[in-house]
Amino acid sequence: MIHWQGRALGAAASMQLTGLEADKAQGIFRTVEREIARLERIFSLHHPQSQIVRLNRAGMLRSPAPELLEVLSLSGGLHRASEGAFDPTIQPVWQGFATATGQDIAPDLLAQPGWHRLRFDAEEIRIEQGGALTLNGIAQGYITDRIAALLRSKGLSDVLIDMGEIAAIGSKPWQVGIALPDQSLVNRITLSDRALATSAPMGTVLSPAAGLGHIIDPRDPMAPPRYQLVSVSANTAAVADGLSTALCLLPRDKMVGCLTSYPDATIETLI
Repeated sequence: MIHWQGRALGAAASMQLTGLEADKAQGIFRTVEREIARLERIFSLHHPQSQIVRLNRAGMLRSPAPELLEVLSLSGGLHRASEGAFDPTIQPVWQGFATATGQDIAPDLLAQPGWHRLRFDAEEIRIEQGGALTLNGIAQGYITDRIAALLRSKGLSDVLIDMGEIAAIGSKPWQVGIALPDQSLVNRITLSDRALATSAPMGTVLSPAAGLGHIIDPRDPMAPPRYQLVSVSANTAAVADGLSTALCLLPRDKMVGCLTSYPDATIETLI
């Protein structure tokens, strides 16, 4: 077993490979690191010249990367399936809470999100004045999928990837733990040629006084979290990631309707 550790979108990342010589593995790891860096220049909110930062700064972005358009298309599907619970235009609301952490949150701090305020095609992306995007609820999963595709193109199988979300490549069964933010193990599942994503709304606390975490309902930003943790498996990490985020904001009876749009997805843990 050969291990790699690094970072992706600010989170710890790792891979475990089997059946590969160490010197060949190092070359693959360097290729993976370059691909992560390339994708961060598209999706990272912390990279000053990433495509999403440039879009948020100017309100428009010409010639967007195909990867960005693909994630926006996936996000549109999740937005519809979740009846608006999944909405990447939540960023101004999130930023309002983040900058007022430890203070009373006034309604005038909260900009109104709205997926309808976004327009995108292969030529350009536009968002109405005052709008901004965050793809943190799906981009880690998408990057996980891209790294999985890269490794498959290198002929690798029996790989476990953790880029914030988890993907198992090949037929080998991998044991994967699901834990709360305090690292308490709440479940253990077996993954084989499948992905897993876990969201915990209070993993990052934005407003201690209001009891609000980093996953905010765009339809009711002051609503407290419904669940401690939602973990979803699916054929792709992007879908698992987006669903685990969206389902954190839905009552149980609405979860069923959302999942009908993603028949390969399964809720693995709900607390």
